[in-house]
Amino acid sequence: MELAKTIESVRLLVKAARSEGKKIGLVPTMGALHIAHISLIETAVKSCDFVVVSIFVNPTQFGPGEDFEKYPRPLEADLEICKKAGVDVVFTPATEQMYPQENLTWVNVEKLTEQLCGQSRPRHFRGVATVCAKLFNIVQPDITFFGQKDGQQAIVIKKMVADLNMPLKIVICPTVREPDGLAVSSRNQYLTKEQKKDATLLYKSLQKCQEMISDDIKDTRTIISEMRKVLEQVPSINIEYINIVDAETIQPIDRIAGKVLVAVAAKIGRARLIDNILVDAGKQ
Repeated sequence: MELAKTIESVRLLVKAARSEGKKIGLVPTMGALHIAHISLIETAVKSCDFVVVSIFVNPTQFGPGEDFEKYPRPLEADLEICKKAGVDVVFTPATEQMYPQENLTWVNVEKLTEQLCGQSRPRHFRGVATVCAKLFNIVQPDITFFGQKDGQQAIVIKKMVADLNMPLKIVICPTVREPDGLAVSSRNQYLTKEQKKDATLLYKSLQKCQEMISDDIKDTRTIISEMRKVLEQVPSINIEYINIVDAETIQPIDRIAGKVLVAVAAKIGRARLIDNILVDAGKQ
């Protein structure tokens, strides 16, 4: 496994692999790798001949007062995980590599970024889209792998790639969960044992929604009200949003129809947690 710290070095490594006719896969991460990342990497290794994992805590997607400085950065452990998983190159650029001077060019994906997390984190997706565009230009992968847990992010990146005619395929892999249903996240380590138990209610609220849709309940206000009751069972959960939106446009809907994204976000202690499910009402 190679470690590339500069844009030039990772490009040379990818160029050599491509000259041998290898299919290039990219798994973009911010490090602090866990079993969900490992699942993405393993999928990439199975699907591609040459896999690059990027580890970069992107400052432009963090807002004021968020956890950029405190975000976990266990690089040595991450490198060991990548090595065991069969990764070919780990790209670990410094901030100065990715943003060598004041950044004046940004990628804004309109409409899809205004709801859900975009309401409380107005510049978050601008930072995400921009860093992903930079990574795609640097690595030039054939396939890039993301997780469904970041459902809005996945929709935004797919739209960016389509609109800008980027020659790569986006693969969205299922959310990886703990046995109790909690979506695996790097921020889970901020939780105490009791808070982690409380956090399982996020997924239980989503399951409640799934049950109601299966029972042919279509009114989203009624469903959201019942989901809120699930989350309000413990005082530690501070709800940021509960929403049901169209799975393509991310616009709120009044009645369930077609494919919908059901998403929740809440703060528990120091951690801001998100979770979601995709439901195809036509298949209920």
